[in-house]
Amino acid sequence: MQRLKTRPQFQAALSGGTVSRTPHFALHRLSLPESLLTGNTSAPQGTPTGSNSDTPAPLFKTQEVWLGAMVPKRWARRAVTRNAIKRQIYAISAQFEVRLPCAAHVVRLRSEFDRRQFISATSPLLKNAVRLELEQLFERAAKPS
Repeated sequence: MQRLKTRPQFQAALSGGTVSRTPHFALHRLSLPESLLTGNTSAPQGTPTGSNSDTPAPLFKTQEVWLGAMVPKRWARRAVTRNAIKRQIYAISAQFEVRLPCAAHVVRLRSEFDRRQFISATSPLLKNAVRLELEQLFERAAKPS
């Protein structure tokens, strides 16, 4: 599994649409057509493409499962909470990697976990709640449509 690293990769994956949703998370997926792999997309004029070529650099270099995690500060104020949630996202996605299609995926936190219920940022209670919800999210996304 490859990880999304650049802003254009995240934007492309988010534009693919939502394939699964839970109360706190959304999973976006973009199928990887050949144009994204080979760099045949039309880049805006003046966009540097590197290595002095006329074709833009490809967003995704290989046809495999790509994954990114978005945990906005708006929904998880403390960095320790954001990092713990991201670690959970990558750990659960590794379990579902063989069942996911070769595409670009982004898991996005879309609402806050109640801080009155989950007092500690790394409490076992919060980790368990995040894990259960992520398993539901990936289970729904892995089902054939």
